[in-house]
Amino acid sequence: MDNFNWESFTKKIAIKGNIVDIYNAWTIPEVIEKWFLSKAVFTKPTGELVERNENVEQDAIYQWSWYLFDTIETGKIIQANGKDLIRFSFAGDCEVEIKLTQSQDYVIVALTQSNIPTDSQSKRGIRLGCDSGWSFFLVNLKSVCEGGIDLRNKDEALKGMLNN
Repeated sequence: MDNFNWESFTKKIAIKGNIVDIYNAWTIPEVIEKWFLSKAVFTKPTGELVERNENVEQDAIYQWSWYLFDTIETGKIIQANGKDLIRFSFAGDCEVEIKLTQSQDYVIVALTQSNIPTDSQSKRGIRLGCDSGWSFFLVNLKSVCEGGIDLRNKDEALKGMLNN
């Protein structure tokens, strides 16, 4: 573990589809809720809420909730270029960057989380926990986009499953 990178990681997945649909899956509240969140609320810099079917833009603030968790994640959209790049703050001062590249019939989704603190709690909770979480949610994004099947567990009686 001497050479293990505790400060950042990258996950990639190929999803059959087009880049517009995959970009929308990250930036439209009602669409991001189909594979990632139970509730996504974005607020424009002007203070207005982003409409449920509208793409979020740079400098918006978000409040995100997940099924079976009481935690509300808040952060800021650092960059949203409208086509293939989204960056947002996450888990405190961390940053997540989503790069989309069309490759024939597939969109390559490259997710990088960086600026992870290196204290023991952050190593466990953010570096290892987010790595695991993003791995599942990227697979769920693929499942929803390619076949319409949401793999998330939403049953309160079944907490602690791989899919929640």
